[in-house]
Amino acid sequence: MSEQNRAAQRAVPEQLERALAAEVSLRSRLRHVAVGLAGGCGAAVIAVLWATEPDALPKRTQVAFAGLIAIGLAWAVLAGWVLSRRRPLFARDRVLSARIALAATVVTALAGVALAAVRGSTVDLVATAAGGAVFAAAAVLALVRARRRRRELLRLRDALRQDAP
Repeated sequence: MSEQNRAAQRAVPEQLERALAAEVSLRSRLRHVAVGLAGGCGAAVIAVLWATEPDALPKRTQVAFAGLIAIGLAWAVLAGWVLSRRRPLFARDRVLSARIALAATVVTALAGVALAAVRGSTVDLVATAAGGAVFAAAAVLALVRARRRRRELLRLRDALRQDAP
């Protein structure tokens, strides 16, 4: 085996090791703890607000509260799932995070546009639609990048498995 082939084989595990070390690092885990706490606490605060005034809130506010609670719980569940794993996820958590972000963004943007159409002016509608489109585009970009990162990590993993004796 040539020296170049040996160097290439060593490069794959080093690349994979660096990529996976970042995935399971303390910093990454603390980020997930923060996301879980933010989502769970946000959902809890909104649930408490809703519980204290259930009859006084209009139906649209109750729907908005239910949506916000669902979004907060989705982030908390994702963080709990990631933190409960004892092995690298090969960026699956990033893909799931991006999907949650995209879903929350699209639902929020559509609700905002619907509200602006019913209660606002044309300027309000255009501004809300433009803002929603910008945020949705950012969420789509995050999803594309997360999927690309996952594919890269899986390719590295597969290359390592093929090179293993």
